[in-house]
Amino acid sequence: MSRMKINRLEIENVKRIKAVTIEPKAEGLTIIGGDNNQGKTSVLDAIAWALGGDRYRPSKAAREGSMVPPLLHIVMDNGLIVERKGKNSALKVTDPNGQKGGQQLLNEFVEQLALDLPKFMESTGKEKAQTLLQIIGVGDQLETLEKEERELYNERLYVGRTADQKDKFAKEQPYYPEAPKELISPSELIKQQQEILARNGENQKKREQAEMLQEQVNMLREQIAEKKRQLEELNEKFELAFHNLTIAKKSVQDLQDESTAELEASLANIEETNRKVRANLDKEKAEEDARYYRKQYEALTVKIQEKRKSKADLLRSADLPLPGLSVEDGELLYKSQRWDNMSGSDRMKVSTAIVRKLNPKCGFVLMDKLEQMDLKTLQEFGSWLEEEGLQAIATRVSTGDECSIIIEDGYIKGQEAAVIEKEPAAPKRWSSDF
Repeated sequence: MSRMKINRLEIENVKRIKAVTIEPKAEGLTIIGGDNNQGKTSVLDAIAWALGGDRYRPSKAAREGSMVPPLLHIVMDNGLIVERKGKNSALKVTDPNGQKGGQQLLNEFVEQLALDLPKFMESTGKEKAQTLLQIIGVGDQLETLEKEERELYNERLYVGRTADQKDKFAKEQPYYPEAPKELISPSELIKQQQEILARNGENQKKREQAEMLQEQVNMLREQIAEKKRQLEELNEKFELAFHNLTIAKKSVQDLQDESTAELEASLANIEETNRKVRANLDKEKAEEDARYYRKQYEALTVKIQEKRKSKADLLRSADLPLPGLSVEDGELLYKSQRWDNMSGSDRMKVSTAIVRKLNPKCGFVLMDKLEQMDLKTLQEFGSWLEEEGLQAIATRVSTGDECSIIIEDGYIKGQEAAVIEKEPAAPKRWSSDF
């Protein structure tokens, strides 16, 4: 697509300008130099007014002290002629075929930011990013991805903090390796104690029975001694009793009473034991929770990386106005640098490229105060403009060789000032001589 550029401009009596004619380079940088208050910025203001309409008309457009109204005459590279002249500085636009047109025709190829580049450069980082996303057509998609990324990031932040808290709690908890794995039930211990006591009671009954049999044997022995006459009868009784005693002794000789000391100690220390068990359970639960939240954190990190990759892929696939441009966290980036970290040359490149993309028909841009750039940076920027086929008309507080022209007291230095003002003729005096 052909880009409109300025072939020639003539300015008279605008602000500080008396009479200036300039033929800017078709491509690259045309620098208007000079000292302060000589009319450099007035040239840019005049071009903006001529092409941008009354919104750019200076509050005091006419040069102070001039009796002649402002004149602006601009010839574009396709032959389009733009004029403002006369008392009201009326606009006249004539296309190469001789047809007339107005501001609407100019608006088709004149990008407003090309006339007012500082408006873009002084906007916030987010505003610059929005302008870029608007022209490449991915603003809504990127906003959705960034919103999803923020939500995942906040969720991961919460999960990470929770995992840290669980880790901290687990480390602060004491651990008792000798404690059982589960809490001890007092009722269960009491039940076990009662069962042991019951078994011991049965043992006691058996002992008492054995004692009774022993007494019977003793009594029978005495009866045998005293009543030998009844020896045979008593002997039978003795044999029977002795037999029963033998059986009874065999049944009790291996009996062992169980001690309840351990259960009694457990009952006495149950609160302390359960405190240790609870502490161990809390520690294990906190460690388990920490592992769970760490896994969640890692999963969310993967999702965030996927969202960031989607954003990067989206921007890579977009038709960006300048290689190296990107948007991150709603901020414009160039070569991975935010605006405040960019060099003056890079800022100019970014601004010019975005302005060009906003309106591809506009092949020029106006720039003020290029004295912020050193000569090397100026040369690099000018070379880039030439490579891109762009035209830039800029001002610089300088009278050095880098300047295309020098403005001095409203004229181009070195050119003979043309007489552009015609003072009103003195009233004609009628002679009385006939």
